[in-house]
Amino acid sequence: MTADNNDLCGVCCTRLENLGVSFGRNEVLKDISLHIHCGELTAVIGPNGAGKTTLFRAILGEVSHSGKIVNELRHQKEPHDLVIGYVPQKLDFDTTSPVSVLDLFSASLSRRPLWLGHSRRAREIAFDALKQVEAENLLRSRLGTLSGGQLQRVLLALALSPPPDLLLLDEPVSGVDPSGIDLFYRMVSDLRRRYHMAILLVSHDCAVAAKHADRMLFLNKSVLADGKPEDVLASDVVKMTFGVVN
Repeated sequence: MTADNNDLCGVCCTRLENLGVSFGRNEVLKDISLHIHCGELTAVIGPNGAGKTTLFRAILGEVSHSGKIVNELRHQKEPHDLVIGYVPQKLDFDTTSPVSVLDLFSASLSRRPLWLGHSRRAREIAFDALKQVEAENLLRSRLGTLSGGQLQRVLLALALSPPPDLLLLDEPVSGVDPSGIDLFYRMVSDLRRRYHMAILLVSHDCAVAAKHADRMLFLNKSVLADGKPEDVLASDVVKMTFGVVN
């Protein structure tokens, strides 16, 4: 599937309509209305506590929310279930565990007990997904031996099984070295074009995110700025929040 094949591009638009999230009396998100388009990489920035991770959790269905999330197909009138891929900031696990990358894929793809071995299908899917992120050599590696950048590439490959309509990346390069950050962003940009998927990426490194994103959102409970990265970073609300002085 490629970005220029409109017949196979899947979801044309995911709409968030007046989405809000509250925990008790604490209103975390309010009046979030967005159109998220296929083939578009959108960087989400904002201060700590702005609700960025909560926004992802609402899209994933992990927290209750008000408002609507609507998915539209280019060639179908009826909404369909959105296929979502998700890469968290980090994966918490016992680094001394013998669990391998292939074990991780097998467990996510099948209910087959790992002690029965890996199915041929799981091995093929894992290898193909890892190859897309230049990590096929890590198939048999133990998770605990991977660097931060290698682990994030494995999690990205896992999020591509199956290829999603919408890919959510929650600070995916936190703790990754500079060379790994550039590689990760390059891969994400390539995947967006190859699969024509929509991507939402939370980042604290506004300058790096702006180099790769088509669009940027500044979120602080509500969307306070939305547009081209250079325009959002130049907006008064962003400058005031991050202490930028003209």
